[in-house]
Amino acid sequence: MILQVGGLHPTVERELSTTYGALRLPAGDGPYYAFLAEHGPQVTVAVTGSGMDAALIGALPRLAAVINLGVGYDSVDVAALKPRGIALSNTPDVLTDCVADLAVGGLIDVFRGMSASDRFVRRGEWAAGHKFPLQRRVSGTRVGILGLGRIGRAIAHRLEAFGCTVTYHNRRRVDDVAYGYAASPLELARSVDAVIVTTPGGSDTQALVSAEVLAALGPDGFLVNVARGSVVDQDALVAALASGALGGAALDVFTDEPRVPEELFALDNVVLLPHIGSATVETREAMAQLVLRNLERFLADGTLVTPVLL
Repeated sequence: MILQVGGLHPTVERELSTTYGALRLPAGDGPYYAFLAEHGPQVTVAVTGSGMDAALIGALPRLAAVINLGVGYDSVDVAALKPRGIALSNTPDVLTDCVADLAVGGLIDVFRGMSASDRFVRRGEWAAGHKFPLQRRVSGTRVGILGLGRIGRAIAHRLEAFGCTVTYHNRRRVDDVAYGYAASPLELARSVDAVIVTTPGGSDTQALVSAEVLAALGPDGFLVNVARGSVVDQDALVAALASGALGGAALDVFTDEPRVPEELFALDNVVLLPHIGSATVETREAMAQLVLRNLERFLADGTLVTPVLL
């Protein structure tokens, strides 16, 4: 039996219902627990875009695979999967270009004040004779990438066209690139004009961008986060932006989505986005098709197209 956990792309939901006769986990404590008591022992595969905690995984004794819609899987309790040998898949590669596009767009926006200048025009300030303040140039700047995986590499490739000097930090040096390597996030921040965060979320990267890292970027530095909100110390980030200790930020992710710190709303040096890194028609459909290919493959032979190594 296949279980749908949370809302999914319409293509996936349609196929789960019509082709596989999947059940959907209901909301609300009463229906939720009643459903698990009745159907939990029959579920062998779960398809989710909203994550699965240890309690839910534990209520599915025959669960053999979790098919995750999204490249990030930090909302799935991996520690609960490992001891039982439960397989996990995600949707890498197909969203790389769109997330990279958004990251570079956020960088340009916050450097040039594009969203801020749009608000300036809409408020009637230009028509009233006021001048929008000078902003910062993007071309030729020094950009640090925190996490040089698929998305980080795609961003670096785009930045080369702007004549930017790219430096990166990973836990391990990447052998097949010519970009400069920084031994720590702090060293990275000290050497660049902006840091773009593309590292995975989870406990290993919790608050990797600390108050000290933000201070190293300084009042002329910028932060772009298209990874996970947990990677940045959000309280320190808000304080740095509000005080002017950090030059600006473009943020697509937050620690408690969809809640965004209200202190950021009035700041013109901050671009706020509703977690739309992969939110294009083309990419979401490609992600949906990859989810379905993973499901089909697992049901056919017990393997996955894009397995996550746990």
